[in-house]
Amino acid sequence: MAFDVVIKGGNVVLRDGVYKVDIGIKDEKISCIAESITDDAKEVIDATGQYVMPGMIDTHVHISEPGRAEWEGFETGSKSLAAGGTTSYVEMPLNALPATTNKAALDLKLEAAVDQNYVDYAFYGGLVPGNVDKLKEMSDAGVLAFKCFLSDITSDIPDDFVNVDDFTLYKGMQELAELDQILCIHAENASVPAGLAKEFAAAGKNSGEEYAESRPIFTEVEAVQRAILFAKETGCKLHLVHISTSEAIQVILKAKREGVDVTVESCPHYFAFTADQVDEIGPKAKCQPPIRKAEDQARLWDELLAGNIDWLTSDHSPCTEDLKQGTIWEAWGGISGAQNNVDLMFDLAVKQRGLPVHEFVKLISTNPSERFNITHKGEIAVSKDADIILVDPNQSYTVKREDLYYKNKHSAYEGRKIDCRVTKTIVRGNVVFDLEKGIFGEPVGKLISATK
Repeated sequence: MAFDVVIKGGNVVLRDGVYKVDIGIKDEKISCIAESITDDAKEVIDATGQYVMPGMIDTHVHISEPGRAEWEGFETGSKSLAAGGTTSYVEMPLNALPATTNKAALDLKLEAAVDQNYVDYAFYGGLVPGNVDKLKEMSDAGVLAFKCFLSDITSDIPDDFVNVDDFTLYKGMQELAELDQILCIHAENASVPAGLAKEFAAAGKNSGEEYAESRPIFTEVEAVQRAILFAKETGCKLHLVHISTSEAIQVILKAKREGVDVTVESCPHYFAFTADQVDEIGPKAKCQPPIRKAEDQARLWDELLAGNIDWLTSDHSPCTEDLKQGTIWEAWGGISGAQNNVDLMFDLAVKQRGLPVHEFVKLISTNPSERFNITHKGEIAVSKDADIILVDPNQSYTVKREDLYYKNKHSAYEGRKIDCRVTKTIVRGNVVFDLEKGIFGEPVGKLISATK
């Protein structure tokens, strides 16, 4: 057989471990894994000294197109993902205008995304007050899952995203259970953090640690408990997004033992930063839930290393630079992180804390692919899409603004040294990022639909 691409000499991360094997790619699929491939190939990639693993599937990305494309567009967002080792992503239903809460808004997203993505992509639908009758039309149109907020995100902008009330949550979960869909939930109590924020701001409490104290751990735990109780009552499949505390993870583990169909993600920024560092970084490190204190982060690391977190996402939530000005209360809450997921967490979890590489791959690729039934992706195996990245554990670099592909080139990670580097990203057999060449070629990303 003549291959389109052969990857030789690398440390290939398979489901159960790391192997010295070659990979043959034909017609965008992995067609051969063998100790040595000697057949002809149009392109041979030398991966000596590097890990060869499936690309990240980032299930928590905010692209603000259409409507707020000045925050982030499909082209710049997908370039950033590709440069960071992500080969597929699922786009959240908020930040764009209109929010993706009905099929008409979804159609606008689908149209805007065509021929702009350098990696494969899919969409969420949103659950908001008044749209329970719109969930089926979005499900039928192929969204991968749905998203709602328990935290306070009120907006006076028409067609913007807002949080659910308990009745909407209940009726929405009933409908999504009938549709056999997953509901992804931002789980924070709405009223307590809003009240504390007003109190703290009025008292001039503006530090990163005080911001964390305004969104106390119990407000995450309470919302998780409520979501799980509703899931038990309705039978709805549940996924808790960007969980920041061990206390909430323990509630989720208990629910799993009781038979609740629930999974959980966390994000690199909760493992990379502590609340006392937020003041030095500034509002670029503001997010919800907040960056936690060092002792809380240590417990979250224990959960990750124990296998109690199902996967990692970026929660890439960009904005224009002017929105990151002012006090911690005034600035937009969201971290631009799409370009520094794989290398940062490989450094922190694998190199510094000894997490086995094949377990790391489950956290970035295999587990989300299985949860969202993306059956053609998620691991290096024959017949799977050739979504592959090369990671050099011996290269170090410092995050610089000029190297970021974001529409707005700011990040909480600026100036951070990372002792690992993604050197190549391959999407369905097409090289879209190379460390020497950067992003190159035309956008090759295709829509991943639940109807496939």
